[in-house]
This record gives sequence, structure tokens and C-alpha cells, in this order.
Amino acid sequence: MSSDIYGLHMTIFWICVVIGVVVFGAMFYSLFRYRHSKGAKAAHFHEHTSVEVLWTAIPILILVGMAVPATATLKNMYDSSDAELDVMITGQQWRWRYEYLGEDVAFTSNMSTPRTQISGEEARGEHYLLEVDEPLVLPINRKVRFLMTSDDVIHSWWVPDLAVKQDTIPGFINENWVKINEPGIYRGQCAELCGIDHGFMPVVVHAVEEEEFENWLADRKEAAEQEAMGVDREWEMDELVERGESVYQSICSSCHQAEGQGAPPAFPALANNEQLISDVDWHLDKVINGVSGAAMPAFRSTLNPVELAAVVTYSRNAWGNDTGDVVQPSEVAELIAQ
Repeated sequence: MSSDIYGLHMTIFWICVVIGVVVFGAMFYSLFRYRHSKGAKAAHFHEHTSVEVLWTAIPILILVGMAVPATATLKNMYDSSDAELDVMITGQQWRWRYEYLGEDVAFTSNMSTPRTQISGEEARGEHYLLEVDEPLVLPINRKVRFLMTSDDVIHSWWVPDLAVKQDTIPGFINENWVKINEPGIYRGQCAELCGIDHGFMPVVVHAVEEEEFENWLADRKEAAEQEAMGVDREWEMDELVERGESVYQSICSSCHQAEGQGAPPAFPALANNEQLISDVDWHLDKVINGVSGAAMPAFRSTLNPVELAAVVTYSRNAWGNDTGDVVQPSEVAELIAQ
């Protein structure tokens, strides 16, 4: 699609160049050819029907010539039918969730640029603010339809090299599509001001050969099945804490900060939080269901039971909280099912 848009752009550009050359050429020729000395008597003449018809007809023909390919390209841009793969893209403050419809594969993509780079404690990397932990993996030479929505506020999924920029709006599903010709990494970001961490919401698309995509998809399905099996087993605290730290740093630290110190009043501290420490049910409810009227979203659909149990266990035992509580994924699954 991007090649069609670029081709249309260049067609219109060269038409405008020709118009400019003709118009300015005629103007400067007239200025030079018909210049007169001071005091010369100006010629007086009136309408010329043939010329007037000509300079009306030519622009009309030019506009029609521009409108035909523009209309065809615009129509093609919005024709997402006959797609070979459907991907649901959900904007969330401040991350993207991707679901491969019909494939039982879904994950959340978070910015992976270290906070130390953002704070200036460390030199910026090559892809500063444009790198993620989980890129959207797509096959080349296949038409992929995007179904786009949002869980909270309006976001905009934008990848310049793919010529895709689509708003994701709560309560609405917008459509777009892409057919990538060459393997590679394509980077973009949220292009709609969506809150405090709007600048930390990159988009990364990894386009691969079809065989590689099918292998990746099979691996993700197998991993999802293993994750589902993990809900029913008994987890040790060390396992949950290790997993929970990873989830916390990628999902929660942007608001509650790396060491749980928070950024009150919008983002309360989790370290030495008496209510959090004393009431595990309250803690689980806020993580699973969110806080109405506040910046805290519900994570019941963003994280699976294992990840939810892990991050709650971690935050209840990190930064000096030391409650000793271990929340099992099976408990979280029961709460979500209620």
C-alpha cells in the first residue's frame, strides 16, 4: 500500500512541477517579451472566448486526471477484504496489545528502552524510545487486516514505512491493512497525545518470510498452552517473584516507578504502602479490575493469571514490603471468572 501512496504522491508532484514550469515560464516570458519603456501607452482589449474556454477546460482535465488515480488509491486503502490474516490491535495506556484472531495467540507489546536512558543515567541506544519487548510479527507477501480499538483513550497506531496511521478509539473498531513486500524491522509510535507516557508507546513490526512466520506462530501457540497449564500447578515464591519482577518492570514501572516509590498523587507508592501490605484481596482487586476514575487500568484482559499472580506476589515482597504472601495463579483465575 505504501508503494501505491508514494506512486500517487510522485504523480501529483510531477504534474504540479509541469504546471509550475508552464505558468511561471509564461509569466516571465510575458514580462520580458512585452516590457515597454516608461510612458508607453498600454494596449486595451477585452474578452477572448476561445482562450477563456481553453484555460477553463485544461485545469478541469488536469484535475480529472489527478482525481482518477487518487480515487483508485483511496478506495484501495480502505478495502481490507480478502485478508489472509486478521490481527486485533488494542491501544492501552501506554502499550499495545496484539491478538492474532483465530490463532489463539495474543500478547502485549511494551517499550523496552531502559529507564536509565530516559533519565540520562545511561547513553541513549540506537533505537531510543522505538524498541519493544514483543514486536508484532507479520509474514511478507500476505494481506493482513488490522482491527483497531482502544481500552481507554484515543491512541493512533502509526508506522510511516508501511503508510499506516489509524486512530484506535474506545467503543469503535477501525480497519486498515498492510501487505509487506520485504522482510525487516519497521518502527513507529503512537501519534495521538494519550497521557503522561504517550512518548513511551512505540510500535515495532517484524516482517519475516512466511515459513519463519508459521514456525513463530506454532512456537507462540505452544508457549500459550504451557502457560495455561501453569495456572493449575503450585508455584514457589522464588518463581513468582522472578517472573513478577519482569512483568512489573515492563508494565507497572512507568507509573509506580522502578523501586515502587510511585509519583503521588496520580500514581501512589507501592513500597511501604500499608493498605497494600495489609489487604491482599484489596491488592488483587485493584490489579485485576483497576480503579474507576483513576489512571489505574484493569489488567484482567492484558495479563494472564500467571503474570497477574507473579506481579502481585513480587510487589508484596519487594522494596521492604516483605509480607511473605504467595498468590497462586489458580486463585487469580477464580477471581477473573467471577
